[in-house]
Amino acid sequence: MRTSPRRAAALATSAAAALLAGLLGPAAAHADTPPSDDISSDNVEFVTNVPKPEAVNNVNSDLAFTGDYAIGGNYDGFVVYDISDPESPTVVSEVLCPGGQGDVSVSGDLLYFAVDYPRASDECGAPAVPTTDPNGFEGVRIFDISDKANPQYVSAVRTDCGSHTLTLVPGDEEREYVYVSSYSPSVNFPNCQPPHDKISVIEVPLDDPASAAVASEPVLFPDGGNHDQDNLLLPTQGCHDITVFPAKDLAAGACMGDGILMDITDPLEPVVTEVIQDENFAFWHSATFTNDAKTVLFTDELGGGGAPTCTEEIGPERGANAIYTIKGKGADATLEFASYFKIDRHQGDQICVAHNGSLIPVPGKDYFVQSWYQGGVSVIDFNDPRNPREIGYFDADSRIDPDIQDNDTWSAYYYNGYVYSSDIERGLDVLKLTDPRLRAAERVTYDEFNPQTQPVYRPGKR
Repeated sequence: MRTSPRRAAALATSAAAALLAGLLGPAAAHADTPPSDDISSDNVEFVTNVPKPEAVNNVNSDLAFTGDYAIGGNYDGFVVYDISDPESPTVVSEVLCPGGQGDVSVSGDLLYFAVDYPRASDECGAPAVPTTDPNGFEGVRIFDISDKANPQYVSAVRTDCGSHTLTLVPGDEEREYVYVSSYSPSVNFPNCQPPHDKISVIEVPLDDPASAAVASEPVLFPDGGNHDQDNLLLPTQGCHDITVFPAKDLAAGACMGDGILMDITDPLEPVVTEVIQDENFAFWHSATFTNDAKTVLFTDELGGGGAPTCTEEIGPERGANAIYTIKGKGADATLEFASYFKIDRHQGDQICVAHNGSLIPVPGKDYFVQSWYQGGVSVIDFNDPRNPREIGYFDADSRIDPDIQDNDTWSAYYYNGYVYSSDIERGLDVLKLTDPRLRAAERVTYDEFNPQTQPVYRPGKR
Protein backbone atom coordinates (compact mmCIF):
# COMPACT_ATOMS: atom_id res chain seq x y z
CA MET A 1 0.00 0.00 0.00
CA ARG A 2 2.76 2.47 0.97
CA THR A 3 0.35 5.09 2.27
CA SER A 4 -0.68 8.07 0.09
CA PRO A 5 -1.51 11.51 1.55
CA ARG A 6 -5.22 10.71 1.71
CA ARG A 7 -4.69 7.37 3.35
CA ALA A 8 -2.17 8.82 5.77
CA ALA A 9 -4.80 11.30 6.88
CA ALA A 10 -7.36 8.54 7.27
CA LEU A 11 -4.99 6.42 9.32
CA ALA A 12 -4.07 9.30 11.57
CA THR A 13 -7.69 9.86 12.47
CA SER A 14 -8.77 6.25 12.94
CA ALA A 15 -8.35 3.48 15.43
CA ALA A 16 -6.09 1.84 12.85
CA ALA A 17 -3.36 4.26 13.86
CA ALA A 18 -3.23 2.58 17.25
CA LEU A 19 -3.05 -0.83 15.59
CA LEU A 20 -0.19 0.28 13.36
CA ALA A 21 1.69 1.78 16.28
CA GLY A 22 1.23 -1.42 18.24
CA LEU A 23 2.55 -3.51 15.38
CA LEU A 24 5.56 -1.31 14.84
CA GLY A 25 6.42 -1.20 18.54
CA PRO A 26 9.98 -0.69 19.70
CA ALA A 27 12.56 -2.35 17.47
CA ALA A 28 13.94 -4.15 20.52
CA ALA A 29 10.70 -6.14 20.75
CA HIS A 30 11.77 -8.25 17.74
CA ALA A 31 14.88 -10.40 17.61
CA ASP A 32 17.25 -8.93 15.01
CA THR A 33 18.62 -12.23 13.77
CA PRO A 34 18.97 -13.34 10.14
CA PRO A 35 15.89 -15.21 8.89
CA SER A 36 18.00 -17.91 7.21
CA ASP A 37 21.58 -18.93 6.46
CA ASP A 38 21.56 -17.85 2.80
CA ILE A 39 19.92 -15.13 0.74
CA SER A 40 18.25 -17.74 -1.48
CA SER A 41 17.24 -21.37 -1.42
CA ASP A 42 19.04 -23.89 -3.61
CA ASN A 43 16.23 -23.87 -6.19
CA VAL A 44 16.08 -20.08 -6.69
CA GLU A 45 18.95 -18.43 -8.58
CA PHE A 46 19.60 -14.70 -8.46
CA VAL A 47 20.27 -13.72 -12.09
CA THR A 48 20.77 -9.97 -12.19
CA ASN A 49 19.65 -6.57 -10.91
CA VAL A 50 18.91 -3.41 -12.86
CA PRO A 51 19.20 -0.42 -10.50
CA LYS A 52 16.56 2.29 -10.59
CA PRO A 53 17.38 4.76 -13.38
CA GLU A 54 18.23 8.40 -12.80
CA ALA A 55 14.98 10.13 -13.78
CA VAL A 56 12.34 7.74 -12.43
CA ASN A 57 13.84 6.80 -9.08
CA ASN A 58 11.07 7.18 -6.51
CA VAL A 59 9.23 4.19 -5.00
CA ASN A 60 8.99 1.28 -7.44
CA SER A 61 5.53 -0.30 -7.57
CA ASP A 62 3.88 -2.78 -9.93
CA LEU A 63 4.85 -4.51 -13.19
CA ALA A 64 3.16 -5.40 -16.48
CA PHE A 65 4.58 -7.29 -19.45
CA THR A 66 4.25 -7.14 -23.23
CA GLY A 67 6.34 -9.22 -25.61
CA ASP A 68 10.01 -8.68 -24.84
CA TYR A 69 9.33 -5.77 -22.49
CA ALA A 70 8.54 -5.25 -18.83
CA ILE A 71 6.88 -2.02 -17.72
CA GLY A 72 7.81 -0.95 -14.21
CA GLY A 73 5.52 1.44 -12.37
CA ASN A 74 6.97 4.05 -10.04
CA TYR A 75 5.57 6.91 -7.98
CA ASP A 76 7.33 9.26 -10.43
CA GLY A 77 6.20 7.56 -13.67
CA PHE A 78 7.27 4.33 -15.37
CA VAL A 79 10.26 2.58 -16.91
CA VAL A 80 10.31 0.38 -20.02
CA TYR A 81 12.79 -2.51 -19.79
CA ASP A 82 13.94 -4.66 -22.71
CA ILE A 83 13.92 -8.23 -21.36
CA SER A 84 14.55 -10.02 -24.66
CA ASP A 85 17.68 -11.28 -22.89
CA PRO A 86 16.29 -11.84 -19.38
CA GLU A 87 19.78 -12.25 -17.98
CA SER A 88 20.83 -8.82 -19.22
CA PRO A 89 17.80 -6.46 -19.23
CA THR A 90 18.27 -2.88 -20.34
CA VAL A 91 16.35 0.35 -19.79
CA VAL A 92 14.70 1.44 -23.04
CA SER A 93 12.95 4.55 -21.78
CA GLU A 94 11.90 6.47 -18.68
CA VAL A 95 8.68 8.47 -18.50
CA LEU A 96 8.73 11.09 -15.76
CA CYS A 97 5.11 11.77 -14.89
CA PRO A 98 4.63 11.94 -11.09
CA GLY A 99 1.33 10.99 -9.52
CA GLY A 100 1.97 8.40 -6.88
CA GLN A 101 1.22 4.67 -6.79
CA GLY A 102 2.01 4.01 -10.44
CA ASP A 103 0.02 0.79 -10.80
CA VAL A 104 0.25 -0.28 -14.45
CA SER A 105 -1.59 -2.45 -16.98
CA VAL A 106 -0.73 -2.88 -20.64
CA SER A 107 -2.98 -3.71 -23.60
CA GLY A 108 -1.48 -3.77 -27.07
CA ASP A 109 -0.03 -0.32 -27.63
CA LEU A 110 -1.79 1.20 -24.61
CA LEU A 111 -0.49 1.58 -21.08
CA TYR A 112 -2.76 2.50 -18.17
CA PHE A 113 -1.12 4.26 -15.20
CA ALA A 114 -2.73 4.84 -11.77
CA VAL A 115 -2.53 8.32 -10.21
CA ASP A 116 -3.34 8.43 -6.50
CA TYR A 117 -1.55 11.59 -5.34
CA PRO A 118 -3.44 14.73 -6.46
CA ARG A 119 -1.79 17.04 -8.99
CA ALA A 120 -2.70 20.55 -10.06
CA SER A 121 -3.81 19.22 -13.47
CA ASP A 122 -3.62 16.03 -15.50
CA GLU A 123 -0.39 17.14 -17.21
CA CYS A 124 2.78 15.20 -16.44
CA GLY A 125 4.59 18.23 -15.07
CA ALA A 126 1.78 19.47 -12.84
CA PRO A 127 2.82 20.04 -9.20
CA ALA A 128 1.31 18.22 -6.25
CA VAL A 129 -1.69 19.80 -4.52
CA PRO A 130 -3.52 18.98 -1.26
CA THR A 131 -6.36 16.46 -1.28
CA THR A 132 -8.60 19.38 -0.27
CA ASP A 133 -8.07 21.09 -3.66
CA PRO A 134 -11.28 20.64 -5.70
CA ASN A 135 -9.32 21.08 -8.93
CA GLY A 136 -6.74 18.44 -8.10
CA PHE A 137 -6.41 15.58 -10.58
CA GLU A 138 -6.32 11.91 -9.65
CA GLY A 139 -7.32 8.96 -11.79
CA VAL A 140 -5.82 7.11 -14.76
CA ARG A 141 -3.35 8.32 -17.36
CA ILE A 142 -3.22 6.59 -20.75
CA PHE A 143 -0.04 6.29 -22.82
CA ASP A 144 0.73 5.00 -26.30
CA ILE A 145 3.75 2.70 -26.01
CA SER A 146 3.90 1.52 -29.64
CA ASP A 147 7.38 3.08 -29.71
CA LYS A 148 8.91 1.68 -26.54
CA ALA A 149 11.76 4.16 -26.73
CA ASN A 150 9.39 7.11 -26.89
CA PRO A 151 6.00 6.55 -25.17
CA GLN A 152 3.40 9.24 -25.83
CA TYR A 153 0.85 10.65 -23.40
CA VAL A 154 -2.65 10.17 -24.83
CA SER A 155 -5.17 11.32 -22.23
CA ALA A 156 -6.28 11.12 -18.61
CA VAL A 157 -9.52 10.12 -16.90
CA ARG A 158 -10.45 11.58 -13.54
CA THR A 159 -11.96 9.15 -11.02
CA ASP A 160 -13.37 9.68 -7.54
CA CYS A 161 -10.67 9.17 -4.89
CA GLY A 162 -8.07 8.67 -7.61
CA SER A 163 -6.73 5.28 -8.66
CA HIS A 164 -4.88 3.29 -6.04
CA THR A 165 -4.87 0.24 -8.30
CA LEU A 166 -6.33 -0.57 -11.70
CA THR A 167 -7.27 -3.75 -13.55
CA LEU A 168 -7.58 -4.27 -17.29
CA VAL A 169 -10.82 -6.02 -18.31
CA PRO A 170 -10.87 -7.24 -21.93
CA GLY A 171 -13.88 -6.28 -24.02
CA ASP A 172 -14.43 -6.83 -27.73
CA GLU A 173 -12.83 -5.58 -30.94
CA GLU A 174 -14.12 -2.07 -30.30
CA ARG A 175 -13.56 -1.44 -26.59
CA GLU A 176 -11.97 -2.56 -23.35
CA TYR A 177 -12.42 -1.57 -19.73
CA VAL A 178 -10.37 -0.55 -16.73
CA TYR A 179 -11.60 -1.22 -13.19
CA VAL A 180 -10.36 1.49 -10.85
CA SER A 181 -10.05 0.76 -7.14
CA SER A 182 -9.72 3.59 -4.62
CA TYR A 183 -10.68 4.36 -1.05
CA SER A 184 -10.35 6.55 2.07
CA PRO A 185 -13.07 9.17 1.48
CA SER A 186 -13.57 12.18 3.74
CA VAL A 187 -16.01 15.04 3.96
CA ASN A 188 -12.91 17.24 3.70
CA PHE A 189 -11.92 15.83 0.29
CA PRO A 190 -14.10 17.39 -2.44
CA ASN A 191 -13.17 14.70 -4.98
CA CYS A 192 -13.50 11.79 -2.57
CA GLN A 193 -16.74 12.08 -0.66
CA PRO A 194 -18.23 9.37 1.57
CA PRO A 195 -19.76 6.95 1.23
CA HIS A 196 -17.36 5.43 -1.28
CA ASP A 197 -18.53 1.82 -1.59
CA LYS A 198 -17.95 1.65 -5.33
CA ILE A 199 -15.41 1.27 -8.10
CA SER A 200 -15.08 3.28 -11.30
CA VAL A 201 -15.26 1.55 -14.68
CA ILE A 202 -13.49 3.32 -17.53
CA GLU A 203 -14.54 2.41 -21.06
CA VAL A 204 -11.79 2.79 -23.65
CA PRO A 205 -12.74 2.93 -27.37
CA LEU A 206 -9.81 1.18 -29.02
CA ASP A 207 -9.97 3.32 -32.16
CA ASP A 208 -9.98 6.51 -30.07
CA PRO A 209 -8.41 5.95 -26.64
CA ALA A 210 -8.20 9.70 -26.10
CA SER A 211 -11.99 9.66 -25.60
CA ALA A 212 -11.84 7.14 -22.74
CA ALA A 213 -14.24 8.05 -19.94
CA VAL A 214 -15.89 6.70 -16.81
CA ALA A 215 -18.84 4.65 -18.05
CA SER A 216 -20.21 3.36 -14.76
CA GLU A 217 -19.64 3.49 -11.02
CA PRO A 218 -21.09 0.24 -9.65
CA VAL A 219 -21.72 0.22 -5.91
CA LEU A 220 -20.34 -3.04 -4.56
CA PHE A 221 -21.50 -2.53 -0.97
CA PRO A 222 -24.99 -0.97 -1.15
CA ASP A 223 -25.49 -1.63 2.57
CA GLY A 224 -21.97 -0.58 3.47
CA GLY A 225 -19.02 -2.89 3.95
CA ASN A 226 -17.23 -4.18 7.03
CA HIS A 227 -16.84 -1.31 9.51
CA ASP A 228 -17.20 -3.05 12.86
CA GLN A 229 -14.59 -5.78 12.97
CA ASP A 230 -11.89 -5.33 15.58
CA ASN A 231 -8.35 -4.69 14.33
CA LEU A 232 -9.25 -3.51 10.82
CA LEU A 233 -6.58 -1.24 9.37
CA LEU A 234 -9.38 0.75 7.71
CA PRO A 235 -13.09 -0.06 7.30
CA THR A 236 -14.37 -1.05 3.89
CA GLN A 237 -14.61 2.10 1.75
CA GLY A 238 -14.28 0.64 -1.73
CA CYS A 239 -11.66 -1.91 -2.81
CA HIS A 240 -7.90 -2.04 -2.69
CA ASP A 241 -7.47 -4.31 -5.71
CA ILE A 242 -9.45 -6.49 -8.10
CA THR A 243 -8.29 -9.53 -10.07
CA VAL A 244 -10.35 -10.67 -13.04
CA PHE A 245 -10.48 -14.08 -14.71
CA PRO A 246 -12.06 -13.17 -18.08
CA ALA A 247 -12.34 -16.77 -19.33
CA LYS A 248 -14.74 -17.47 -16.47
CA ASP A 249 -16.42 -14.01 -16.29
CA LEU A 250 -15.19 -14.01 -12.70
CA ALA A 251 -13.48 -11.48 -10.46
CA ALA A 252 -12.18 -11.42 -6.90
CA GLY A 253 -12.04 -8.19 -4.96
CA ALA A 254 -9.78 -7.47 -2.02
CA CYS A 255 -11.82 -4.72 -0.42
CA MET A 256 -10.17 -3.59 2.81
CA GLY A 257 -12.48 -5.26 5.33
CA ASP A 258 -14.10 -7.71 2.90
CA GLY A 259 -13.20 -10.31 0.30
CA ILE A 260 -15.67 -10.65 -2.56
CA LEU A 261 -16.45 -12.69 -5.67
CA MET A 262 -18.07 -10.99 -8.67
CA ASP A 263 -19.75 -12.05 -11.88
CA ILE A 264 -18.38 -9.76 -14.62
CA THR A 265 -20.43 -11.11 -17.53
CA ASP A 266 -21.40 -7.47 -18.05
CA PRO A 267 -18.11 -5.65 -17.39
CA LEU A 268 -19.93 -2.36 -16.84
CA GLU A 269 -22.12 -3.82 -14.13
CA PRO A 270 -20.23 -6.40 -12.08
CA VAL A 271 -22.43 -8.30 -9.65
CA VAL A 272 -21.17 -9.25 -6.20
CA THR A 273 -22.07 -12.90 -5.60
CA GLU A 274 -20.21 -13.60 -2.34
CA VAL A 275 -18.83 -11.51 0.54
CA ILE A 276 -16.57 -12.91 3.23
CA GLN A 277 -14.81 -11.54 6.28
CA ASP A 278 -11.99 -12.94 8.39
CA GLU A 279 -11.30 -11.95 11.98
CA ASN A 280 -7.55 -12.39 11.36
CA PHE A 281 -7.49 -10.07 8.32
CA ALA A 282 -6.75 -6.39 8.87
CA PHE A 283 -6.66 -5.29 5.21
CA TRP A 284 -7.76 -7.44 2.25
CA HIS A 285 -5.06 -6.43 -0.25
CA SER A 286 -5.03 -8.62 -3.38
CA ALA A 287 -6.30 -11.88 -4.87
CA THR A 288 -5.16 -14.61 -7.25
CA PHE A 289 -7.20 -17.46 -8.75
CA THR A 290 -5.82 -20.89 -9.56
CA ASN A 291 -5.78 -21.76 -13.27
CA ASP A 292 -8.94 -23.86 -12.91
CA ALA A 293 -10.66 -21.09 -10.92
CA LYS A 294 -11.47 -23.55 -8.13
CA THR A 295 -9.37 -21.78 -5.52
CA VAL A 296 -8.55 -18.17 -4.74
CA LEU A 297 -5.68 -16.87 -2.61
CA PHE A 298 -6.21 -13.54 -0.80
CA THR A 299 -3.46 -11.52 0.89
CA ASP A 300 -3.68 -9.47 4.08
CA GLU A 301 -1.51 -6.33 4.24
CA LEU A 302 -1.43 -6.12 8.03
CA GLY A 303 0.05 -2.79 9.10
CA GLY A 304 -0.41 -1.25 5.64
CA GLY A 305 3.08 -2.18 4.47
CA GLY A 306 4.75 -0.22 7.25
CA ALA A 307 5.19 -2.74 10.06
CA PRO A 308 7.34 -5.74 10.96
CA THR A 309 4.68 -8.45 10.95
CA CYS A 310 6.75 -11.52 9.99
CA THR A 311 7.61 -12.23 13.59
CA GLU A 312 6.97 -14.93 16.13
CA GLU A 313 5.04 -12.39 18.20
CA ILE A 314 2.52 -11.65 15.42
CA GLY A 315 2.19 -15.33 14.58
CA PRO A 316 1.29 -17.32 11.44
CA GLU A 317 -2.35 -16.31 10.93
CA ARG A 318 -2.17 -12.49 10.82
CA GLY A 319 -0.56 -10.67 7.92
CA ALA A 320 -0.84 -13.92 5.96
CA ASN A 321 -2.41 -15.33 2.82
CA ALA A 322 -5.83 -16.92 3.21
CA ILE A 323 -6.70 -19.67 0.75
CA TYR A 324 -10.35 -20.34 -0.12
CA THR A 325 -11.88 -22.99 -2.32
CA ILE A 326 -14.72 -21.94 -4.60
CA LYS A 327 -17.87 -24.05 -4.43
CA GLY A 328 -20.59 -23.73 -7.05
CA LYS A 329 -20.74 -21.43 -10.06
CA GLY A 330 -22.12 -18.02 -11.00
CA ALA A 331 -24.54 -16.51 -8.52
CA ASP A 332 -24.37 -19.72 -6.45
CA ALA A 333 -20.58 -19.62 -5.96
CA THR A 334 -19.39 -19.58 -2.36
CA LEU A 335 -15.99 -19.34 -0.72
CA GLU A 336 -14.90 -21.98 1.80
CA PHE A 337 -11.85 -21.28 3.97
CA ALA A 338 -9.03 -23.81 3.55
CA SER A 339 -5.92 -22.45 5.30
CA TYR A 340 -3.49 -19.63 5.99
CA PHE A 341 0.04 -19.32 4.67
CA LYS A 342 2.75 -17.04 6.00
CA ILE A 343 6.51 -17.21 5.59
CA ASP A 344 8.14 -18.56 8.73
CA ARG A 345 11.48 -16.87 8.02
CA HIS A 346 11.04 -14.35 10.82
CA GLN A 347 12.34 -10.94 9.76
CA GLY A 348 12.96 -9.19 13.08
CA ASP A 349 12.34 -5.45 12.82
CA GLN A 350 12.25 -5.41 9.01
CA ILE A 351 8.99 -4.42 7.30
CA CYS A 352 7.37 -7.62 6.10
CA VAL A 353 3.85 -8.50 5.04
CA ALA A 354 2.08 -10.43 2.28
CA HIS A 355 2.14 -8.49 -1.00
CA ASN A 356 1.79 -9.00 -4.78
CA GLY A 357 2.46 -12.25 -6.61
CA SER A 358 1.34 -14.51 -9.44
CA LEU A 359 0.87 -18.13 -10.37
CA ILE A 360 3.83 -20.06 -11.71
CA PRO A 361 2.14 -21.58 -14.78
CA VAL A 362 2.75 -25.29 -14.23
CA PRO A 363 -0.23 -26.91 -15.96
CA GLY A 364 -2.41 -28.88 -13.56
CA LYS A 365 -0.53 -27.62 -10.50
CA ASP A 366 -0.82 -24.69 -8.10
CA TYR A 367 2.42 -22.83 -7.42
CA PHE A 368 2.70 -19.17 -6.49
CA VAL A 369 5.54 -16.66 -6.37
CA GLN A 370 5.00 -13.72 -4.02
CA SER A 371 6.67 -10.62 -2.62
CA TRP A 372 6.84 -9.93 1.13
CA TYR A 373 8.47 -6.46 1.18
CA GLN A 374 11.68 -6.93 3.20
CA GLY A 375 10.76 -10.59 3.60
CA GLY A 376 11.80 -11.00 -0.04
CA VAL A 377 10.36 -13.35 -2.64
CA SER A 378 8.70 -16.63 -1.68
CA VAL A 379 7.81 -19.64 -3.84
CA ILE A 380 4.73 -21.42 -2.48
CA ASP A 381 3.21 -24.82 -3.18
CA PHE A 382 -0.54 -24.76 -2.50
CA ASN A 383 -1.57 -27.83 -4.51
CA ASP A 384 -3.20 -28.95 -1.30
CA PRO A 385 -5.07 -25.77 -0.35
CA ARG A 386 -5.26 -26.99 3.24
CA ASN A 387 -1.51 -27.47 3.52
CA PRO A 388 0.43 -24.75 1.66
CA ARG A 389 4.20 -24.57 2.14
CA GLU A 390 7.18 -22.54 1.05
CA ILE A 391 9.48 -24.42 -1.33
CA GLY A 392 11.89 -21.62 -2.26
CA TYR A 393 12.88 -18.03 -1.52
CA PHE A 394 15.10 -15.06 -2.38
CA ASP A 395 15.73 -12.62 0.45
CA ALA A 396 18.61 -10.15 -0.02
CA ASP A 397 19.47 -9.33 3.57
CA SER A 398 22.56 -7.48 4.81
CA ARG A 399 22.38 -9.45 8.05
CA ILE A 400 23.26 -12.52 5.99
CA ASP A 401 25.58 -10.84 3.47
CA PRO A 402 26.91 -7.44 4.64
CA ASP A 403 27.89 -6.54 1.08
CA ILE A 404 24.36 -6.81 -0.32
CA GLN A 405 21.64 -4.16 -0.51
CA ASP A 406 18.53 -5.20 1.41
CA ASN A 407 15.47 -6.04 -0.66
CA ASP A 408 12.08 -4.39 -0.25
CA THR A 409 10.08 -6.06 -2.96
CA TRP A 410 6.68 -4.69 -4.01
CA SER A 411 5.72 -7.41 -6.49
CA ALA A 412 7.15 -10.63 -7.87
CA TYR A 413 5.76 -12.20 -11.06
CA TYR A 414 6.61 -15.17 -13.24
CA TYR A 415 6.84 -14.31 -16.95
CA ASN A 416 8.15 -16.52 -19.74
CA GLY A 417 10.70 -18.49 -17.77
CA TYR A 418 11.89 -15.96 -15.18
CA VAL A 419 10.67 -14.19 -12.06
CA TYR A 420 10.79 -10.40 -12.19
CA SER A 421 10.75 -8.60 -8.87
CA SER A 422 9.95 -4.89 -8.66
CA ASP A 423 11.96 -3.78 -5.66
CA ILE A 424 11.19 -0.45 -4.04
CA GLU A 425 14.85 0.36 -3.53
CA ARG A 426 16.99 -2.12 -5.51
CA GLY A 427 15.24 -1.65 -8.86
CA LEU A 428 14.40 -4.69 -10.98
CA ASP A 429 15.61 -8.10 -9.78
CA VAL A 430 15.55 -11.12 -12.10
CA LEU A 431 15.41 -14.63 -10.66
CA LYS A 432 15.52 -18.11 -12.20
CA LEU A 433 13.60 -21.03 -10.66
CA THR A 434 15.58 -24.26 -10.97
CA ASP A 435 13.20 -26.55 -9.11
CA PRO A 436 12.29 -29.61 -11.28
CA ARG A 437 8.68 -29.31 -10.07
CA LEU A 438 8.42 -25.94 -11.81
CA ARG A 439 10.18 -26.80 -15.08
CA ALA A 440 6.95 -27.28 -17.05
CA ALA A 441 6.18 -23.57 -16.57
CA GLU A 442 8.96 -22.80 -19.06
CA ARG A 443 6.77 -24.23 -21.84
CA VAL A 444 4.06 -21.63 -21.17
CA THR A 445 4.67 -18.35 -22.96
CA TYR A 446 2.70 -15.12 -23.01
CA ASP A 447 2.56 -12.30 -25.54
CA GLU A 448 1.19 -10.05 -22.78
CA PHE A 449 0.73 -10.42 -19.06
CA ASN A 450 -1.06 -8.28 -16.51
CA PRO A 451 -1.04 -10.24 -13.25
CA GLN A 452 -4.44 -8.85 -12.19
CA THR A 453 -5.95 -9.98 -15.52
CA GLN A 454 -5.40 -13.70 -15.30
CA PRO A 455 -5.05 -15.73 -18.48
CA VAL A 456 -5.73 -19.44 -18.80
CA TYR A 457 -2.45 -21.18 -19.59
CA ARG A 458 -1.56 -24.36 -21.41
CA PRO A 459 1.86 -25.75 -22.40
CA GLY A 460 3.32 -24.12 -25.48
CA LYS A 461 0.37 -21.74 -25.82
CA ARG A 462 0.50 -17.95 -25.92
